[in-house]
Amino acid sequence: MTYSWGVFGRTKEPPTPATPSGGPAGPSGSQPGQGKGRPTPTRAEREAANRRPLVPTDRKAASASSKEAMRDERRRVQQGRINGEEKYLTLRDRGPVKRYVRDIVDSRRNLGEYFLPFVLVLLLVQLGVSSTRNNTLFFASYALLYVGLIAVVVDSLFLRRRVRRLVEAKFGAEALVRTGVVGYAVMRALQLRRSRIPKPQVTRGQQIG
Repeated sequence: MTYSWGVFGRTKEPPTPATPSGGPAGPSGSQPGQGKGRPTPTRAEREAANRRPLVPTDRKAASASSKEAMRDERRRVQQGRINGEEKYLTLRDRGPVKRYVRDIVDSRRNLGEYFLPFVLVLLLVQLGVSSTRNNTLFFASYALLYVGLIAVVVDSLFLRRRVRRLVEAKFGAEALVRTGVVGYAVMRALQLRRSRIPKPQVTRGQQIG
């Protein structure tokens, strides 16, 4: 008796055809990779996107912008010094004692502030007199120069005494030695009122207590 192998042997099932997308379809029939439409960026990619270049692409524009910012800062500092704002003042001008001394000087009419214009006028007179060979006017101009110098010295001595008296009464004797207010007052008194930095905060003749 001849038996057929198909009766007792296992029948091989035909292989299942592969899906076109290369993987099994999901329950809803959607394919892998669908959703946002793009892969989520990694941390390194996000950092690279946010990172700015250390060297600007337009160096000329960056240099011009930096110079303009520096000029604005210098103007702000200079204007702050002129207005007497404490944070912009130099060490020489800072502190309540120096502010008080400036008010003392600016409240009076100082002969020292007129000395430089006076000297310039005398020099012009001497130049004019030297061409005429008038010795009398020439020596008279020199005499006026010495008279003006002596007047400035005497006025500075009065200022020195007033500054010492007022500062000692308000801040104590230690302030006179620690801050050097006498020399500071005399140097300010020799400057023209309009050229003083910080600019005067009081008027001439104003009482300083």
